[in-house]
Amino acid sequence: MPRKLVTNFKVEYLQVLDNSGNADEELMPRLSSEQIKELYELMVLVRVFDDKAYNLQRQGRLGTYLQVKGQEASQIGSAYALDKKDWIFPSYRESGALITRNHPMYMLLLYWSGDSRGLESPEGLNNFPITITVGTQIPQGTGVAWASKILKEKVVTMIYFGEGATSKGDFHEGLNFAGVFQVPAVFICQNNGFAISLPREKQTASETIAQKAIGYGIKGIQVDGNDVFAVYKAAKEAVDKARKGKGPTLIECITYRLGDHSTADDSSKYRPKEEVLEWQKKDPIGRLERYMLKNKLLNDKNKKVITEKSTEKVEKAVEEYEKVAPPQPEDMFKYTYAQMPDKLQEQMKDLKGE
Repeated sequence: MPRKLVTNFKVEYLQVLDNSGNADEELMPRLSSEQIKELYELMVLVRVFDDKAYNLQRQGRLGTYLQVKGQEASQIGSAYALDKKDWIFPSYRESGALITRNHPMYMLLLYWSGDSRGLESPEGLNNFPITITVGTQIPQGTGVAWASKILKEKVVTMIYFGEGATSKGDFHEGLNFAGVFQVPAVFICQNNGFAISLPREKQTASETIAQKAIGYGIKGIQVDGNDVFAVYKAAKEAVDKARKGKGPTLIECITYRLGDHSTADDSSKYRPKEEVLEWQKKDPIGRLERYMLKNKLLNDKNKKVITEKSTEKVEKAVEEYEKVAPPQPEDMFKYTYAQMPDKLQEQMKDLKGE
């Protein structure tokens, strides 16, 4: 049966908060004063954690690290829209989303020191481990969302990735499957401008990432990723829609990483200093601060207290991380199979000198 040809495609762009901290009240999401304060506190906590983790790596106390800096609104605003029972599938830059989802900070530091135990999701939290291989979490998260639909659980899966991952086959396969089976998933693309050193315009001819959703028969929306209110509003609407069984959504957050791609990168080789300085003016924390100051939700005194409390929490997490006993070497044999094969048993015995 022939289908109707549709040509009137449109990609919506959402911004609630401008750079000066003025909000469009007609677009403002339903958030209480306490919730706005909580969003701000989370963003400050993540920034303090991020700076500390970077410094620990430079001191040789972490193996490597990928900074969140500049992308706090995209991660916290989206993760804040989820219920505890929902799933997240993070890539390597989602420390902010994981902290919002109550993943212990000391465990994140443990992971970045090279200890996989840091990604064990605590009881009652559906946080999938960080995915290093670009894009593989997209079909995996889609599969979990499909399982939720089959089981009629009313559970939503949120899947994070950068714009570089949209050039991978995993992105096509995941979103195509999600569209066909109308799974309860929300895809969060943090478009920070660069796939390592490759600028967005050199990896896709598509004018936006959000419009790619059209090809899969799902909704796509582009938001100001440095505006925590816009990200939260788009994410909350997408989560509610998915929970009601009305299908997935692709959200493109236009943001910018203020740091290097990783602690092994030097972004000054491919990004002009002037560009970074311009984006620093759009810092998501500063933008929210200006809104809160204007609306008497923040003042210099409690701003200082919030920073101090965040620093205390992070320092405590560092102490806890550095007290964790090293893993046992035989652990490498224990968790690959439900029943350890004879060859691995022999290798473990050799290691232990038995």
